[in-house]
Amino acid sequence: MRQTDVLIAGGGLAGSLAAAMLRRAGIDAIMADPHATYPVDFRCEKLDRVQLERFRMTGVDAAVLRESTPDRNCWVARFGRHIDTIPMMMQRGVAYETLVNAVRSQIPDDGSFIVSKVSDVTTGPDRQTVKLSNGEEISARLVVLSTGLNIGLQHKLGVERKVFSATHSICIGFDVQPAGGSSFPFTAMTYFAEKPENCAAYITLFPVGGTMRANLFVYRDLQDPWLVRFRTAPVETLNDMWPGLRKLMGDFTVPSQIKIRPADLYVSAGHRQDGVVLVGDAFSTSCPAAGTGARKALVDVERLCNVYIPQWLATPGMDAAKTAMFYDDPDKLACDAFSARKAFELRSSSINPGLRWAAMRWAKFAVNAGRGIVHRLSAASPVSVEEAMADDTPIWSPHTPAHK
Repeated sequence: MRQTDVLIAGGGLAGSLAAAMLRRAGIDAIMADPHATYPVDFRCEKLDRVQLERFRMTGVDAAVLRESTPDRNCWVARFGRHIDTIPMMMQRGVAYETLVNAVRSQIPDDGSFIVSKVSDVTTGPDRQTVKLSNGEEISARLVVLSTGLNIGLQHKLGVERKVFSATHSICIGFDVQPAGGSSFPFTAMTYFAEKPENCAAYITLFPVGGTMRANLFVYRDLQDPWLVRFRTAPVETLNDMWPGLRKLMGDFTVPSQIKIRPADLYVSAGHRQDGVVLVGDAFSTSCPAAGTGARKALVDVERLCNVYIPQWLATPGMDAAKTAMFYDDPDKLACDAFSARKAFELRSSSINPGLRWAAMRWAKFAVNAGRGIVHRLSAASPVSVEEAMADDTPIWSPHTPAHK
């Protein structure tokens, strides 16, 4: 039986990042995933400033920067008006599979990546036994579950998922092209919902390579006929909902397939066990509209690999008292709480017709408009990171669909 210190089950963003970090630190770690190259997957398509800072803490940021596209500047718009421009490269667009494969390129080619699926895990206070779909068995001191939305291994370990907001939001992704061979007047733009009846938060348009990508975030039931109409006639449906958006974009086409992904918000229960930790979506999910999914995964992996795994391996045993240290980490707790709070705040501020939320929408509009006036008067001098993110709320584009 092959021996290792850490076995990582699942090779999405969290798992691949953990494998790259641990191997670069000289820790004996193996990642198992059924895909040699991560396949096309509609998930996080943009990284914000906070997420890029976390990547710098992991040591793989150079590979991510090479594969992503900067916004350069981003229009902020609502009610058919361009109210501000953020003149900084504070966000970067990247397809999720490109992001994951860029991180995987940082894993040494020394047999630490096994192309196979983890089919079973048996845990204990000292060592864990992992069975792979290719028939191989591996003994590890610690198992890191980074299996995303797949719940098979969690069920085998007795871990439950507690859904606290079913179909909290729906993310719709597609490419857009200006009609008639023209060009868009912006390099990136976020257009916020005009009224609660839109049942939406915003649409964000941003470059990924030579393509203009659009992510639209709505709050609707999966059986809503509006989704069927959008899939079959996206341009007409979008123009009907937001006539003001067309004033800024002009005529456009949607050349790509429409992708729709609902997001349930859940958190794990019964996860404090010997020999195993859950990271990223395997532990809990976030709302893509709030842009905190990638941030949660990055915080999980950075804290686990930079702080706890080196400590745990320095002493014998791997019982639940050790693994609980990760779940109780102050940075992780703060990030998880922030993610949940932003999910509900954004939903309420987007679709709640109450006076309080209406006041918040108009206040946000006034703040953005005021900043736009200041920037124009100052000849679009660069805004500082501290000014733009002073309240740590999404000002021009809260997406990191992140999965952030």
